[in-house]
Amino acid sequence: MAVINFGGVEENVITREEFPLEKAQNVLKDETVAVIGYGVQGPGQSLNLKDNGINVIVGQRKESKTWDKAVKDGWVPCETLFEIEQALKKGTIIIYLLSDAAQIAVWPTVKKHLTAGKTLYFSHGFGITYKERTGIIPPDDVDVILVAPKGSGTSLRRLFVEGRGLNSSFGVFQDATGKAKEKAIALGIAVGSGYLFETDFKREVYSDLTGERGTLMGCIQGVFAAQYDTLRKNGHSPSEAFNETVEELTQSLMPLVAENGMDWMYANCSTTAQRGALDWWKKFRDSVAPVFDDLYKSVAAGEEAQRSIDSNSQPDYREKLDAELKEMHDSEMWQTGQAVRKLRPENK
Repeated sequence: MAVINFGGVEENVITREEFPLEKAQNVLKDETVAVIGYGVQGPGQSLNLKDNGINVIVGQRKESKTWDKAVKDGWVPCETLFEIEQALKKGTIIIYLLSDAAQIAVWPTVKKHLTAGKTLYFSHGFGITYKERTGIIPPDDVDVILVAPKGSGTSLRRLFVEGRGLNSSFGVFQDATGKAKEKAIALGIAVGSGYLFETDFKREVYSDLTGERGTLMGCIQGVFAAQYDTLRKNGHSPSEAFNETVEELTQSLMPLVAENGMDWMYANCSTTAQRGALDWWKKFRDSVAPVFDDLYKSVAAGEEAQRSIDSNSQPDYREKLDAELKEMHDSEMWQTGQAVRKLRPENK
Protein backbone atom coordinates (compact mmCIF):
# COMPACT_ATOMS: atom_id res chain seq x y z
CA MET A 1 0.00 0.00 0.00
CA ALA A 2 1.04 3.58 -0.62
CA VAL A 3 0.66 6.08 2.20
CA ILE A 4 -0.86 9.29 0.79
CA ASN A 5 -1.37 12.56 2.65
CA PHE A 6 -4.92 13.80 2.13
CA GLY A 7 -5.15 17.33 3.49
CA GLY A 8 -2.95 16.50 6.46
CA VAL A 9 -4.44 13.04 7.09
CA GLU A 10 -2.50 9.99 5.99
CA GLU A 11 -4.37 7.14 4.32
CA ASN A 12 -3.38 3.84 2.76
CA VAL A 13 -4.31 3.49 -0.91
CA ILE A 14 -3.71 0.83 -3.54
CA THR A 15 -2.51 1.95 -6.96
CA ARG A 16 -2.05 0.06 -10.21
CA GLU A 17 1.70 0.50 -9.85
CA GLU A 18 1.78 -1.49 -6.60
CA PHE A 19 -0.87 -3.99 -7.65
CA PRO A 20 -0.63 -4.28 -11.45
CA LEU A 21 -3.22 -6.05 -13.57
CA GLU A 22 -0.90 -9.02 -14.03
CA LYS A 23 -0.93 -9.60 -10.28
CA ALA A 24 -4.73 -9.33 -10.19
CA GLN A 25 -4.98 -11.83 -13.04
CA ASN A 26 -2.77 -14.25 -11.12
CA VAL A 27 -4.87 -13.94 -7.94
CA LEU A 28 -8.05 -14.61 -9.93
CA LYS A 29 -6.72 -17.17 -12.43
CA ASP A 30 -8.61 -20.14 -10.96
CA GLU A 31 -11.85 -18.25 -10.25
CA THR A 32 -15.11 -18.06 -12.15
CA VAL A 33 -16.56 -14.62 -11.54
CA ALA A 34 -20.36 -14.57 -11.80
CA VAL A 35 -21.80 -11.07 -12.15
CA ILE A 36 -25.41 -11.19 -10.95
CA GLY A 37 -27.43 -8.33 -12.39
CA TYR A 38 -26.96 -6.30 -15.56
CA GLY A 39 -28.48 -2.97 -14.61
CA VAL A 40 -26.55 0.04 -13.32
CA GLN A 41 -23.14 -1.44 -12.39
CA GLY A 42 -23.33 -4.83 -14.11
CA PRO A 43 -22.36 -3.90 -17.67
CA GLY A 44 -19.39 -1.75 -16.74
CA GLN A 45 -17.90 -4.13 -14.20
CA SER A 46 -18.46 -7.32 -16.19
CA LEU A 47 -17.16 -5.92 -19.50
CA ASN A 48 -14.09 -4.44 -17.81
CA LEU A 49 -13.38 -7.76 -16.09
CA LYS A 50 -13.72 -9.62 -19.39
CA ASP A 51 -11.48 -7.17 -21.23
CA ASN A 52 -8.91 -7.54 -18.45
CA GLY A 53 -8.70 -11.28 -19.03
CA ILE A 54 -10.77 -12.50 -16.08
CA ASN A 55 -12.99 -15.57 -16.46
CA VAL A 56 -16.39 -13.90 -16.05
CA ILE A 57 -19.99 -14.91 -16.70
CA VAL A 58 -23.22 -12.94 -16.30
CA GLY A 59 -26.37 -14.07 -14.50
CA GLN A 60 -29.56 -12.28 -15.46
CA ARG A 61 -33.27 -12.99 -15.67
CA LYS A 62 -34.10 -14.32 -19.13
CA GLU A 63 -36.62 -12.57 -21.38
CA SER A 64 -35.86 -9.17 -19.86
CA LYS A 65 -34.55 -5.96 -21.41
CA THR A 66 -31.30 -6.35 -19.51
CA TRP A 67 -30.87 -9.91 -20.86
CA ASP A 68 -31.24 -8.51 -24.38
CA LYS A 69 -28.74 -5.74 -23.55
CA ALA A 70 -26.25 -8.34 -22.32
CA VAL A 71 -26.59 -10.24 -25.60
CA LYS A 72 -26.02 -7.02 -27.56
CA ASP A 73 -22.91 -6.39 -25.46
CA GLY A 74 -21.46 -9.71 -26.58
CA TRP A 75 -22.42 -12.13 -23.80
CA VAL A 76 -23.37 -15.51 -25.28
CA PRO A 77 -26.36 -17.44 -23.87
CA CYS A 78 -25.38 -20.78 -22.33
CA GLU A 79 -21.67 -19.87 -22.67
CA THR A 80 -21.11 -16.63 -20.79
CA LEU A 81 -24.72 -15.57 -20.11
CA PHE A 82 -26.99 -17.63 -17.87
CA GLU A 83 -30.12 -17.49 -15.80
CA ILE A 84 -29.28 -16.23 -12.32
CA GLU A 85 -29.37 -19.60 -10.56
CA GLN A 86 -27.18 -21.25 -13.19
CA ALA A 87 -24.61 -18.50 -12.85
CA LEU A 88 -24.69 -18.82 -9.06
CA LYS A 89 -23.90 -22.54 -9.35
CA LYS A 90 -20.97 -21.93 -11.68
CA GLY A 91 -19.45 -18.93 -9.94
CA THR A 92 -16.75 -19.13 -7.28
CA ILE A 93 -16.92 -15.36 -6.85
CA ILE A 94 -20.44 -13.93 -6.81
CA ILE A 95 -20.56 -10.23 -7.73
CA TYR A 96 -23.98 -9.22 -6.41
CA LEU A 97 -25.05 -6.15 -8.38
CA LEU A 98 -28.83 -6.28 -8.29
CA SER A 99 -30.64 -3.26 -6.87
CA ASP A 100 -30.94 -3.16 -3.07
CA ALA A 101 -34.61 -4.22 -3.24
CA ALA A 102 -33.86 -7.01 -5.72
CA GLN A 103 -30.97 -8.23 -3.56
CA ILE A 104 -33.44 -8.78 -0.73
CA ALA A 105 -35.87 -10.67 -2.98
CA VAL A 106 -33.23 -12.92 -4.58
CA TRP A 107 -31.16 -13.50 -1.44
CA PRO A 108 -32.65 -16.94 -0.55
CA THR A 109 -31.56 -18.21 -3.97
CA VAL A 110 -28.09 -16.68 -3.64
CA LYS A 111 -27.54 -18.03 -0.15
CA LYS A 112 -28.39 -21.54 -1.30
CA HIS A 113 -25.37 -21.49 -3.63
CA LEU A 114 -22.86 -19.90 -1.24
CA THR A 115 -20.90 -23.04 -0.51
CA ALA A 116 -17.76 -23.04 1.64
CA GLY A 117 -14.84 -21.08 0.24
CA LYS A 118 -16.83 -18.98 -2.23
CA THR A 119 -16.65 -15.19 -2.27
CA LEU A 120 -19.60 -12.82 -2.09
CA TYR A 121 -18.82 -9.37 -3.51
CA PHE A 122 -20.91 -6.23 -3.12
CA SER A 123 -20.53 -2.75 -4.59
CA HIS A 124 -22.67 -1.18 -1.89
CA GLY A 125 -22.70 -1.70 1.88
CA PHE A 126 -26.50 -1.53 2.10
CA GLY A 127 -27.49 -5.19 2.31
CA ILE A 128 -24.88 -6.13 4.92
CA THR A 129 -24.96 -2.97 7.04
CA TYR A 130 -28.75 -3.08 7.38
CA LYS A 131 -28.90 -6.88 7.55
CA GLU A 132 -31.54 -6.83 10.29
CA ARG A 133 -33.80 -5.05 7.80
CA THR A 134 -32.70 -6.84 4.60
CA GLY A 135 -32.22 -10.37 5.93
CA ILE A 136 -28.92 -10.65 4.01
CA ILE A 137 -26.79 -12.65 6.44
CA PRO A 138 -24.04 -14.67 4.68
CA PRO A 139 -22.89 -18.05 5.96
CA ASP A 140 -19.73 -18.03 8.07
CA ASP A 141 -17.60 -20.05 5.64
CA VAL A 142 -17.54 -17.59 2.71
CA ASP A 143 -15.55 -14.42 2.11
CA VAL A 144 -17.63 -11.24 2.00
CA ILE A 145 -15.97 -8.27 0.33
CA LEU A 146 -16.74 -4.85 -1.08
CA VAL A 147 -15.53 -2.95 -4.14
CA ALA A 148 -17.49 0.26 -4.65
CA PRO A 149 -16.64 2.38 -7.71
CA LYS A 150 -17.22 6.06 -6.95
CA GLY A 151 -19.54 6.66 -9.87
CA SER A 152 -21.98 5.00 -12.23
CA GLY A 153 -21.26 1.84 -14.16
CA THR A 154 -21.49 3.91 -17.32
CA SER A 155 -18.66 6.16 -16.11
CA LEU A 156 -16.62 3.14 -15.00
CA ARG A 157 -16.84 1.66 -18.50
CA ARG A 158 -16.26 4.93 -20.33
CA LEU A 159 -13.14 5.77 -18.34
CA PHE A 160 -11.83 2.21 -18.78
CA VAL A 161 -12.24 2.40 -22.55
CA GLU A 162 -10.39 5.74 -22.48
CA GLY A 163 -7.51 4.10 -20.62
CA ARG A 164 -8.31 5.89 -17.39
CA GLY A 165 -9.92 4.72 -14.15
CA LEU A 166 -12.66 5.50 -11.65
CA ASN A 167 -11.57 5.52 -8.00
CA SER A 168 -13.12 2.84 -5.81
CA SER A 169 -13.31 1.94 -2.14
CA PHE A 170 -12.78 -1.62 -0.94
CA GLY A 171 -13.41 -3.46 2.30
CA VAL A 172 -13.73 -6.85 3.94
CA PHE A 173 -16.70 -7.85 6.07
CA GLN A 174 -15.81 -11.50 6.49
CA ASP A 175 -12.54 -13.34 5.80
CA ALA A 176 -13.21 -17.06 5.85
CA THR A 177 -10.29 -18.13 3.63
CA GLY A 178 -7.58 -15.73 4.73
CA LYS A 179 -7.47 -14.34 1.18
CA ALA A 180 -10.47 -12.00 1.21
CA LYS A 181 -8.48 -8.77 1.18
CA GLU A 182 -6.22 -9.90 -1.65
CA LYS A 183 -9.24 -10.92 -3.72
CA ALA A 184 -10.97 -7.60 -3.04
CA ILE A 185 -7.94 -5.65 -4.22
CA ALA A 186 -7.47 -7.87 -7.28
CA LEU A 187 -11.11 -7.46 -8.26
CA GLY A 188 -10.92 -3.71 -7.65
CA ILE A 189 -8.01 -3.44 -10.06
CA ALA A 190 -9.65 -5.79 -12.58
CA VAL A 191 -12.93 -3.83 -12.75
CA GLY A 192 -10.93 -0.76 -13.78
CA SER A 193 -10.35 1.27 -10.61
CA GLY A 194 -7.98 4.21 -10.84
CA TYR A 195 -6.91 3.64 -7.25
CA LEU A 196 -8.47 1.90 -4.24
CA PHE A 197 -8.97 3.29 -0.75
CA GLU A 198 -9.90 1.15 2.23
CA THR A 199 -13.21 1.41 4.04
CA ASP A 200 -15.78 -0.91 5.60
CA PHE A 201 -19.37 -1.73 4.70
CA LYS A 202 -20.87 0.65 7.26
CA ARG A 203 -18.78 3.66 6.32
CA GLU A 204 -19.35 2.99 2.62
CA VAL A 205 -23.12 2.97 2.87
CA TYR A 206 -23.28 5.93 5.27
CA SER A 207 -21.14 8.09 2.97
CA ASP A 208 -22.87 6.80 -0.16
CA LEU A 209 -26.42 7.46 1.00
CA THR A 210 -25.43 10.87 2.31
CA GLY A 211 -23.67 11.75 -0.94
CA GLU A 212 -26.50 10.60 -3.20
CA ARG A 213 -29.07 12.56 -1.24
CA GLY A 214 -26.64 15.45 -0.85
CA THR A 215 -24.21 17.08 -3.26
CA LEU A 216 -24.20 14.29 -5.86
CA MET A 217 -27.91 14.28 -6.68
CA GLY A 218 -30.53 15.59 -4.25
CA CYS A 219 -28.84 18.79 -3.13
CA ILE A 220 -27.54 19.72 -6.56
CA GLN A 221 -30.98 19.37 -8.16
CA GLY A 222 -32.49 21.46 -5.36
CA VAL A 223 -29.84 24.17 -5.73
CA PHE A 224 -30.24 24.19 -9.51
CA ALA A 225 -34.01 24.56 -9.20
CA ALA A 226 -33.79 27.33 -6.60
CA GLN A 227 -31.35 29.47 -8.59
CA TYR A 228 -33.11 28.86 -11.91
CA ASP A 229 -36.49 29.82 -10.41
CA THR A 230 -35.03 32.96 -8.82
CA LEU A 231 -33.61 34.11 -12.15
CA ARG A 232 -36.81 33.33 -14.02
CA LYS A 233 -39.11 35.18 -11.62
CA ASN A 234 -36.82 38.20 -11.91
CA GLY A 235 -37.28 38.36 -15.67
CA HIS A 236 -34.39 36.34 -17.05
CA SER A 237 -35.05 34.13 -20.07
CA PRO A 238 -35.02 30.32 -19.80
CA SER A 239 -31.83 30.15 -21.85
CA GLU A 240 -30.02 32.72 -19.71
CA ALA A 241 -31.22 31.14 -16.47
CA PHE A 242 -30.15 27.65 -17.55
CA ASN A 243 -26.76 28.75 -18.85
CA GLU A 244 -25.96 30.64 -15.65
CA THR A 245 -27.26 27.82 -13.43
CA VAL A 246 -26.23 24.56 -15.10
CA GLU A 247 -24.36 24.92 -18.38
CA GLU A 248 -21.52 27.12 -17.19
CA LEU A 249 -21.06 24.98 -14.09
CA THR A 250 -20.98 21.61 -15.84
CA GLN A 251 -19.24 22.59 -19.06
CA SER A 252 -16.74 25.19 -17.84
CA LEU A 253 -16.18 25.37 -14.10
CA MET A 254 -16.46 21.76 -12.87
CA PRO A 255 -13.84 20.53 -15.35
CA LEU A 256 -11.48 23.11 -13.81
CA VAL A 257 -12.30 21.84 -10.31
CA ALA A 258 -11.69 18.26 -11.45
CA GLU A 259 -8.37 19.28 -12.95
CA ASN A 260 -6.79 21.12 -10.01
CA GLY A 261 -9.32 21.91 -7.28
CA MET A 262 -11.77 24.62 -6.28
CA ASP A 263 -9.10 27.17 -5.36
CA TRP A 264 -7.52 26.80 -8.79
CA MET A 265 -10.89 27.27 -10.45
CA TYR A 266 -11.43 30.44 -8.39
CA ALA A 267 -8.00 31.72 -9.46
CA ASN A 268 -8.93 31.25 -13.10
CA CYS A 269 -12.16 33.27 -12.88
CA SER A 270 -12.62 37.03 -12.94
CA THR A 271 -11.79 39.01 -9.82
CA THR A 272 -15.47 39.98 -9.57
CA ALA A 273 -16.48 36.30 -9.57
CA GLN A 274 -13.76 35.51 -7.03
CA ARG A 275 -14.91 38.24 -4.65
CA GLY A 276 -18.55 37.21 -4.83
CA ALA A 277 -17.80 33.52 -4.38
CA LEU A 278 -15.54 34.13 -1.39
CA ASP A 279 -18.16 36.39 0.22
CA TRP A 280 -21.02 33.92 -0.23
CA TRP A 281 -19.70 30.36 0.06
CA LYS A 282 -19.67 30.29 3.87
CA LYS A 283 -23.24 31.62 3.96
CA PHE A 284 -24.34 28.72 1.79
CA ARG A 285 -22.31 26.27 3.90
CA ASP A 286 -23.86 27.51 7.13
CA SER A 287 -27.38 27.43 5.68
CA VAL A 288 -27.18 23.82 4.45
CA ALA A 289 -25.03 22.34 7.25
CA PRO A 290 -28.10 21.61 9.46
CA VAL A 291 -29.73 19.81 6.53
CA PHE A 292 -26.65 17.61 6.08
CA ASP A 293 -26.54 16.89 9.82
CA ASP A 294 -30.18 15.78 9.71
CA LEU A 295 -29.50 13.70 6.60
CA TYR A 296 -26.55 11.89 8.16
CA LYS A 297 -28.53 11.15 11.32
CA SER A 298 -31.34 9.71 9.20
CA VAL A 299 -28.84 7.51 7.33
CA ALA A 300 -27.15 6.32 10.54
CA ALA A 301 -30.50 5.53 12.16
CA GLY A 302 -31.49 3.33 9.21
CA GLU A 303 -34.43 5.55 8.32
CA GLU A 304 -33.21 6.16 4.76
CA ALA A 305 -32.59 2.45 4.28
CA GLN A 306 -36.06 1.54 5.51
CA ARG A 307 -37.68 4.16 3.30
CA SER A 308 -35.84 2.74 0.31
CA ILE A 309 -36.78 -0.83 1.19
CA ASP A 310 -40.44 0.07 1.71
CA SER A 311 -40.84 2.11 -1.46
CA ASN A 312 -38.65 0.09 -3.81
CA SER A 313 -40.35 -3.19 -2.93
CA GLN A 314 -43.82 -1.95 -3.85
CA PRO A 315 -45.34 -3.56 -6.98
CA ASP A 316 -46.01 -0.13 -8.51
CA TYR A 317 -42.57 1.25 -7.61
CA ARG A 318 -41.42 1.58 -11.21
CA GLU A 319 -44.57 3.47 -12.26
CA LYS A 320 -44.23 5.90 -9.34
CA LEU A 321 -40.54 6.41 -10.05
CA ASP A 322 -41.20 7.09 -13.72
CA ALA A 323 -43.84 9.66 -12.77
CA GLU A 324 -41.43 11.50 -10.46
CA LEU A 325 -38.67 11.45 -13.07
CA LYS A 326 -41.13 12.66 -15.70
CA GLU A 327 -42.00 15.63 -13.50
CA MET A 328 -38.33 16.57 -13.43
CA HIS A 329 -37.85 15.86 -17.14
CA ASP A 330 -40.84 17.98 -18.10
CA SER A 331 -39.85 20.98 -15.94
CA GLU A 332 -38.99 24.13 -17.81
CA MET A 333 -35.41 24.02 -16.54
CA TRP A 334 -34.62 20.60 -17.95
CA GLN A 335 -36.62 21.12 -21.13
CA THR A 336 -34.48 24.21 -21.63
CA GLY A 337 -31.43 22.07 -20.91
CA GLN A 338 -32.45 19.65 -23.63
CA ALA A 339 -32.60 22.52 -26.13
CA VAL A 340 -29.29 23.99 -24.92
CA ARG A 341 -27.46 20.67 -25.26
CA LYS A 342 -28.62 20.33 -28.87
CA LEU A 343 -26.99 23.68 -29.61
CA ARG A 344 -23.55 22.55 -28.47
CA PRO A 345 -21.17 22.39 -31.47
CA GLU A 346 -20.43 18.70 -30.95
CA ASN A 347 -24.14 17.88 -31.26
CA LYS A 348 -24.67 19.65 -34.57
